[in-house]
Amino acid sequence: MSDWLEHSVQVEVTVPIELAWSLWSDLEQMPRWMQWIDSVNILEEQPELSRWKLAAGGLEFSWLSRILKQVPNQIIQWESVDGLPNQGAIRFYDRHGSSIVKLTVAYAIPGFLGKLMDNLFLGRLVESNLQSSLNRFRDYALAAQAEGQS
Repeated sequence: MSDWLEHSVQVEVTVPIELAWSLWSDLEQMPRWMQWIDSVNILEEQPELSRWKLAAGGLEFSWLSRILKQVPNQIIQWESVDGLPNQGAIRFYDRHGSSIVKLTVAYAIPGFLGKLMDNLFLGRLVESNLQSSLNRFRDYALAAQAEGQS
């Protein structure tokens, strides 16, 4: 039996939405700003699938993820199909010269783990990490924009 936890975080990035989308949709680059993501590998034979590896606090998890919906400059929605159960979406909102990037992630934790750890503590830890990762993405996007203008 598993319990599902869900978190939503967002950040405003002062880059055009096309740049924010371009950087985020290159999933294999995600370890550059997502703290706990160790690697992302797109499967060549099925590009809608990707193998993810998460490493945090000495624990490692992996999963196979499928893109369910992808609309350029708007949304990437996914779900895991094998391994660590998770699902979510990254949404992009155009603010005419800047972008709002909103990440929603839901994941299942085994019931025994939920009993060992206070869900509120785990939730705060994950949400804080997700927000820090979005802040790093903002910095990454700003640097990419500056490099493009030089």
